Amino acid sequence: MSGPVAIVMAAGQGTRMKSDLPKVLFPVLGRPMMHFVLDALEAGGVTKVIAVVGYRAEDVRTELAGRKNVEYARQTERLGTGHAVKMAAPLLTKHQGPVLVVAGDSPLIQSESVRTLLDHFRQHQPACLLGTLHKANPHGLGRIVRDAAGQFAGIVEEKDATDDQRRITEVNMSTYVFRGPELLHALNLLQPNNKQGEYYLTDCPGILRREGKRVEALPVLKPCEALSINTIDELAQVEAEMRQLGYSQ
Repeated sequence: MSGPVAIVMAAGQGTRMKSDLPKVLFPVLGRPMMHFVLDALEAGGVTKVIAVVGYRAEDVRTELAGRKNVEYARQTERLGTGHAVKMAAPLLTKHQGPVLVVAGDSPLIQSESVRTLLDHFRQHQPACLLGTLHKANPHGLGRIVRDAAGQFAGIVEEKDATDDQRRITEVNMSTYVFRGPELLHALNLLQPNNKQGEYYLTDCPGILRREGKRVEALPVLKPCEALSINTIDELAQVEAEMRQLGYSQ
């Protein structure tokens, strides 16, 4: 099986950060946040990264020019997370191994979590593996629904959840490992059947499961990995957590 590839979603503009920088270039502890993501992926065993860029794409490429094994896919329209990942599909047509999908605005992704997910994937070979965590206050996050046997049954967004489902503490963190061909297959079946008219990556695990393929959810992510950056307040929270964990500037 060919080595692990990661797709990093890095196309967004940091409008809520009150900045014209691409979000992934916003400094965290004085360093563009995407470097922390790429460091964790490399330390976790990823051999190649595909960065999906969009807003001010050349600035992102320039910042990452010194990094090895990074390729780029361009998202020219903002049509959802599934659409963003699909922009990387032409670079994956010959890839038979695992594809890790992560967000570029989550600098607290941990290399240990990456290794754990990739090791589990190699051992069990599911079509899709979701990295999840249990959160005491899961407000606003998609819940992981399991069947009577404890197996993954689906992701339910909070706005669509029943009262019982809202009490679920296991949440989706937009961290996935797909078998390469299965990811491309599911992306081709995505439909924009939602009010936003967007293509959601969260639909891909359900597509594969409905076809009878094995989809697993593994609650191994650490509490700090629930933190991402969308606002100045969240930036301050992430920086405080990183200092506590011993990150250096």
